[in-house]
Amino acid sequence: MSTPLSRPSYAAVLRVPHARRTFSAALVGRLSYGTVSLALMLSVTRSTGSYAVAGLVMALFGATSVFLSPYRASLVDRHGPRRALLPMALLYATLLCVLAAACRPGTPEAVLAVTAGLAGACTPPLGPTMRAVWAELLPDRLLLQRAYSVDGVAEELLFVSGPLLVGGIVAVASPVVGVVLSAALVAAGTLAFVTSPATAALRPAGRGKSDGPAPGRGGPGQGRALLQPVVVAAGVGVSVSAVDLLVVAFAGERGLGDGTVAWVLAALSVGSAVGGLVNGAVAWSSPTRARLPFFAAGVGLCLAAAGLAPGLGTLVLAVMCAGLFVAPALTTAYLIADESVAPGFRVRAGAWCNTAVNAGMSAGAAVVGLLVERLPLPVCFAVAGAVAAAAALVPGYRRGAARPAGGVKGAAQSSSVSSELPASSASSES
Repeated sequence: MSTPLSRPSYAAVLRVPHARRTFSAALVGRLSYGTVSLALMLSVTRSTGSYAVAGLVMALFGATSVFLSPYRASLVDRHGPRRALLPMALLYATLLCVLAAACRPGTPEAVLAVTAGLAGACTPPLGPTMRAVWAELLPDRLLLQRAYSVDGVAEELLFVSGPLLVGGIVAVASPVVGVVLSAALVAAGTLAFVTSPATAALRPAGRGKSDGPAPGRGGPGQGRALLQPVVVAAGVGVSVSAVDLLVVAFAGERGLGDGTVAWVLAALSVGSAVGGLVNGAVAWSSPTRARLPFFAAGVGLCLAAAGLAPGLGTLVLAVMCAGLFVAPALTTAYLIADESVAPGFRVRAGAWCNTAVNAGMSAGAAVVGLLVERLPLPVCFAVAGAVAAAAALVPGYRRGAARPAGGVKGAAQSSSVSSELPASSASSES
């Protein structure tokens, strides 16, 4: 279903039939993930008056959401988005509403913690599923690279705009309104997403496939082929999460004030967005497995250099340079994960990369919190960068049956995908 252009562009991605409708629906649902954390944390803090309880609730919510992600993705692979994703989203939205109702004085802490853990366990994997849909819509690898870049940049913007939206809500209403809004967003977005003809093209893997989250059981060499992108995603997650605390420590040492922290972190996001768009626009001649170590090493080296920054200006520049490699590294990791597995395992493969990033970010924040009190700041920056650089050393393995990597060959496969979609719907999105 790819657009047969010799020089595919970002506009070509969105001109593919059903792409705009499906992507917009997925973004509405994923916006919930940008709003829920801050809204839930503020709601629990205000209702209990305890930061410790809020921390426990958020830890359980995050842990079950992150570490059960591959299993939830396996349900989507096995049963299809419509049968697995929609019930998951509706249950998740219902539990969020229960949490919002429970966030009032007098509610036992155990009730809040258990409900939050259950809600996190039901988080629908909209991001991995959307990337699997992109792979079905765009067998042309050049277009798929651009689609993944657009997807990654849009996701980053959601996590910037989500907290701002919650900030506007709490200025005029209770933070529980933000929790309810998160529930409404994920329910409405998922419903629109699974009813799209493009999502219907994702065929369930069936019971003959592996029903567990382990990536190596769906075909010869899949587990080994996923090793490189998963390790690099985790390493980049560790390094990026370390930046938050390291910048706070940098500002504290120089008496720059908390306002400067926001500017440095914004530079990281801007760099990542620019890098993602540039990476998607380049027609790379080198294979994805050769580019991934380069991007990971770029993150590491730039962060190590940031530790030598003599002032705020050079720190902003170094962190922005590091950001230029972040989105390309993650986008390339997702591309490799997609080409490393059989079609019935795509959602799972993307979920493993997602889990690796999130787990790396959690680990990075914890480890750097210990190091920053014991080591000089430049050494802490170097250690944070070394993690991503070390991940670049992981060798890449190819799965036995590799998917076509060229645009022309990929475009030739498009008719098999488009034939699965109703012809009457195609014109409405062209």
